[in-house]
Amino acid sequence: MMAGLAESAGSGAGEPAQRLRGRRVVVTGAASGIGRATARLFAAEGAALALLDRDEAGLSRTGEETGGSTFAVDITNEEVMARTAEEISEALGGIDGVVNAAGIMFQGAAADVPAKAWRTMLEVNLTGTYIVIRSCLPWLTRAPAATVVNIASAQGLLPNAPNHSAYAASKGGVINLTRALAAELAPQTRVNSVCPGMVDTPMAGDNGWNVQNYAMKRMADPIEIARAVLFLTGSESSFVTGAALAVDGGRAFH
Repeated sequence: MMAGLAESAGSGAGEPAQRLRGRRVVVTGAASGIGRATARLFAAEGAALALLDRDEAGLSRTGEETGGSTFAVDITNEEVMARTAEEISEALGGIDGVVNAAGIMFQGAAADVPAKAWRTMLEVNLTGTYIVIRSCLPWLTRAPAATVVNIASAQGLLPNAPNHSAYAASKGGVINLTRALAAELAPQTRVNSVCPGMVDTPMAGDNGWNVQNYAMKRMADPIEIARAVLFLTGSESSFVTGAALAVDGGRAFH
């Protein structure tokens, strides 16, 4: 956790405002990073949670922290995900929110990344996002003020870092999938994406990332991204859909 940023899962100064009381939200990638920070914040804001990840140990920890129902699942398996959505709806009494935070990242020049690795990146980051949303649609489309928030990336908006072509392509796909679904599912369900810059998570690793082209001169803390997800999930953003919200510390002024 970075100096000057609170460890608290609350949304800011003082007690949480319970902005998500009564909401039933699916969070993927909940075992660590942005997904875990989002789950903790949403629990503090009153949401009932279904937490998804392949990391059973990390998932169990987040479940204990938030009181959420946990589901160890591979989001790229369509049949398994469809069954899981049924189980989630029974556990929560419905689904009216989804946060797609599951994802992978690796570096490599296009000349060095084989098509198999490329396909894996797209399968998890893009196709997995699609499968989760599609699996939850029967409940989302029946819920008032339903929301979907997809974690994309600043790389999807402006792919200016070398050796990330597969990742940038997958996240650019997430941004356009978000826009297409926003048009398709409106006005019943709002669909938006959050586009972080580099975030201090296990995915980032310890690679000495250069943040000098960031106006803020640092990586984000996961809670800073989670707060943007909260905004797009809550009623404050009721007229926002199809947006790609850059939360990137001024990496580029999109």
